[in-house]
Amino acid sequence: MQHYYELSDAYLDRPSVVTIGVFDGVHRGHQYLIRRLVAEARAQDKLAVALTFFPHPDVVLRNLKGRYYLTTPEERARLLGELGIDYVVTQTFDDAFRHIRAAHYVEMLQRHLRLSALWVGADFALGYQREGNVAFLRQQGKQRDFEVDVIDLIVGDHDDVAISSTGIRNALLEGDIERAKHWLGRPYCLEGEVVHGEKRGRQIGFPTANIDVWAESVIPANGVYAGWAHVDGARHMAVTNIGVRPTFNGSDVTVEAHLLDFNRDIYGRKLMLTFEKRLRAEKKFNGIQELIAQIHADVEHGRAYLSTQE
Repeated sequence: MQHYYELSDAYLDRPSVVTIGVFDGVHRGHQYLIRRLVAEARAQDKLAVALTFFPHPDVVLRNLKGRYYLTTPEERARLLGELGIDYVVTQTFDDAFRHIRAAHYVEMLQRHLRLSALWVGADFALGYQREGNVAFLRQQGKQRDFEVDVIDLIVGDHDDVAISSTGIRNALLEGDIERAKHWLGRPYCLEGEVVHGEKRGRQIGFPTANIDVWAESVIPANGVYAGWAHVDGARHMAVTNIGVRPTFNGSDVTVEAHLLDFNRDIYGRKLMLTFEKRLRAEKKFNGIQELIAQIHADVEHGRAYLSTQE
């Protein structure tokens, strides 16, 4: 997979089948579309291309602040590549780009990607003020000799709600890790450098790795979670605390993981945490001994659960 950060940087050497979307999270709905597109591209001896955006158009158009993303641009491109996409274009979405007229946008797709087929959802639109809807694109396809295929989104197994990045964000913010995992098709994860904290965990016998998470990543609801910690190519059981540490009158949200049966200095290393099960909500305890007793229970609960997942 080759990753471009501007559409204008790409000049493909053969025709392509292209899909356009944000693809944040690369969830099961995205995976369904991408696998079908890749299979069709291979059958026609064409390139499979995903064009996506950063920042998210919603962030720019609605002036959103704070944590919004399920994946970094690089993680998203990697996941798309693992599904078979040949080229990922992460186009910068800014005020200049959003004013591009739809017809010019289509011309750019043909010039840079050698567009021969475009796969989109029924409510898709591109270009200034979303003027390039499906009807417009089909007309352009007749004039410029490319196909437009409308692909339905898949729904969850137990309801009629389409799988969406918004739904996954909401599930994470509610602490519903299992639903987020089901819709993503994999556990939600956070990654960052291990940084120095206040070392309170070490003082009470449960050292933690404090993770410097990307400032725009969605963080699950405050609470305690069982999951896996990946560091230096190895996987370890972990119990992760997200929250403000109310027993110590904290105010800033931190992400800190206690790695089970682990005693190494990993400051400065990259660590990835998966979230497999929420063990409990955040709670303020009446003193250190009560907190220690609860952490012992959390560790045993986490170990028991993760032992069934190995």
